Amino acid sequence: MAYTREPLADAIPALVATARGDQAATLVITGGKLVNVCSGEILPDMSVGIQGSRIAYVGKDVSHMIGEGTQVIDAAGRYMAPGLLDGHCHIESTQLTVTEFARAVLPMGTTGGFFDAHEIANVFGLKGVKLMLNEMRGTPLAAYMQVASCVPSAGAEFETTGATIGPEEVAEAYTWGADVIGLGEVMNFPGVVYGDEKMLGEIQATLRAGRYADGHFTWPSSDWRLPVYAAAGITGDHECVTAEDVIERVRLGMYAKMRRGSAWHDVAKTITAHTEHGLDPRRMLLVTDDRSSESLRDEGHMDFVVRHAIAQGVKPVTAFQMATLNTAERFGLSRDIGSITPGSYADIILLDGNLADVRVGLTIAAGTVVAENGVMTTELPVYLYPEEVRASVHLKQLPVPADFEIQAPVKSGLIPTRVIKVQENHVETLEVILQLPVEDGKLLVGAGDGLCKIAVFERHKGTGNKSVGVVEGIGFHEPAAIAMTVAHDSHNVLVIGNEDGLMARAAVAVAEAQGGVAVITAAGTTLFPLAIAGLMSAEPFEVAAAQSAAISKALYDAGCTLNYAFMTLSLLALAVIPTLRLSDKGLVRISPEEGIQLVPLFLDEDSLQ
Repeated sequence: MAYTREPLADAIPALVATARGDQAATLVITGGKLVNVCSGEILPDMSVGIQGSRIAYVGKDVSHMIGEGTQVIDAAGRYMAPGLLDGHCHIESTQLTVTEFARAVLPMGTTGGFFDAHEIANVFGLKGVKLMLNEMRGTPLAAYMQVASCVPSAGAEFETTGATIGPEEVAEAYTWGADVIGLGEVMNFPGVVYGDEKMLGEIQATLRAGRYADGHFTWPSSDWRLPVYAAAGITGDHECVTAEDVIERVRLGMYAKMRRGSAWHDVAKTITAHTEHGLDPRRMLLVTDDRSSESLRDEGHMDFVVRHAIAQGVKPVTAFQMATLNTAERFGLSRDIGSITPGSYADIILLDGNLADVRVGLTIAAGTVVAENGVMTTELPVYLYPEEVRASVHLKQLPVPADFEIQAPVKSGLIPTRVIKVQENHVETLEVILQLPVEDGKLLVGAGDGLCKIAVFERHKGTGNKSVGVVEGIGFHEPAAIAMTVAHDSHNVLVIGNEDGLMARAAVAVAEAQGGVAVITAAGTTLFPLAIAGLMSAEPFEVAAAQSAAISKALYDAGCTLNYAFMTLSLLALAVIPTLRLSDKGLVRISPEEGIQLVPLFLDEDSLQ
């Protein structure tokens, strides 16, 4: 079936006629406790009248608009809340297609969101973004697309991507429709601050089209350059990891997005900007950013994030505001979504038990009941991606064990080496300098030292580019390797392991599968195919979640106990996140003092001074 969201201007005659009782409502909900996010109240014994996709009436009595064909739902004292909105989400990170994502989250109460498809954009450019946008339009979600701003994330000199997006492409995307709502997170914040023509041009194209620009600023919130970044028209930012980060952004007029992804656990600290420091929460949003299919299955989506915020001491109504009205207001859409008010889209959830439990019993999207008791009640159309998107891994040649050897500038002894240190539940890495052994001119890594090699192979253009480095904090206690084509943001083939032969086998496994994740140990091979752009599964949500969980188990059994390890490891190639990353062009370091730069793996005596 088609899920039509009628523009308010077109819907007004029918809405007004329904509200006064001259036209029967298509759906009414009676006797619920209304979570009024506009006033911050819980209103008892309230009813809602719906005409088509929009709300016609909210009040105590809707009997005057009930006709022969009206569907009546007795809320029986349950809470009625606006459908939850995700203010910053990468659907590709769920490993699901848009349709399967919708199937997963609608029963959890998410009825819309703002989706930055910069993962597929780094593989296929605007073509990939448009494919996902078209798929979104076939779902019940109030889905809004953001144009990827940083393709590549840090610049072609630092990494190789499958496409490039600049100001002209950004402007073109805004001609596709009003649901292309703005510019996705501008990760090249040094470029913005220091006047990069491409980055400023993309923001200018966004503002001229009347759209919104989202941010990604990872230098300290006390840094003098945050106001410079805000001056460029960036009005929302999800890179908040402390209360101070939230406070400074809100003080500058920005919307601070507090995330609880699979592996990014930032809400507990950031929410104290409201609960302890007393800041007005209306410019604070709850978001997921990245949540895997496994964590969707095991924890939930925005329902989980709202429940988590309440557990940190946020009043339930305030937490709902942070995932509904605040989000809608940030993108200028509060007339359409984010509240249960006359004229708004009928995106409504009925909640069982206490409000703080956020137990979604029924989901209405665009005036249609789409899920009940955790199960979809309607079928979603199948969306087929073209064959080109299912064959996106183009290595110059399949990796062999010798590709993972690291040649040192000395024949033997110890050499100071830059090492990427992983931090659990944080996107940032640390740069550490370790004295590592060299034998016969080769760096020795992984022989009981707790370290792993990390390698990136370019997979878009068959250039043959590759680089190899060292990473700490993986935890493998036996010979093991993981390879993946999900390697933010350039999504080349990323391989991590402590034995060269296993690393080569893992890389070959994902290349031959045309994308995915492979873990190889003595116990065997665990493969999670991601056929669509090397990012998303072609399988149903339930299958993808099980395969994702199998990867987690294989990693855990090998000694990698990081929380949702795959999610953390997939960011080790993201060149715009401090402090040290690896791309197909080498080690990339980002710091407030020196910006983004390529740095050598080995240090000489002069560089240690």
